[in-house]
Amino acid sequence: MNPIRIHRGKAAVLDRVNVDTDQIIPKQFLKRIERTGFGQFLFYDWRYEAEGKENPDFELNHPSAKGASILISGDNFGCGSSREHAPWALYDYGFKVVIASSFADIFYNNCVKNGLLPIRLSDEEVKTWMTLVNEGKSHITVDLLEQKVIGDRIESSFEIDPHWKKMLINGWDEIDLTLKLEEHITNFEASYTSQ
Repeated sequence: MNPIRIHRGKAAVLDRVNVDTDQIIPKQFLKRIERTGFGQFLFYDWRYEAEGKENPDFELNHPSAKGASILISGDNFGCGSSREHAPWALYDYGFKVVIASSFADIFYNNCVKNGLLPIRLSDEEVKTWMTLVNEGKSHITVDLLEQKVIGDRIESSFEIDPHWKKMLINGWDEIDLTLKLEEHITNFEASYTSQ
């Protein structure tokens, strides 16, 4: 995984609540075995019209949202099924950070395990950030080290479990963490097999 310490990027607003994982990545696209290639199908049913053309009314299809790496959305983001493909699709599309007032627990854990930073802010703060971005002040800095979201004359602090913070800052997944103990594992195996 790529480490995330300080991320500066353009934000896009998806002002919706209860965005479920089937909308994030619809079931018909879950046939791949790699973690990549899902971005093209992100929000597929919202992004495209029946004939396959981009839906001009969908928020992320607006020119102001192109190239965004920070997504700001509403309450209960990532609800629904536990598919790990949802954070894969967001990350593959180009998002590195998702800000919402709440996340489904399994989705949140899938995000941090796959290098996508989910940030919980209060409803009021999320609305303020949405307003700021919609007014054209879309460039935001997310400082994971200081646990702050910083924009034009606004700053929000966020909480994150110290374990996940360390994992994201170092770009470690759970396999990387296990490999840090490789010497201990090798010594244990050697002593265990000699008994």
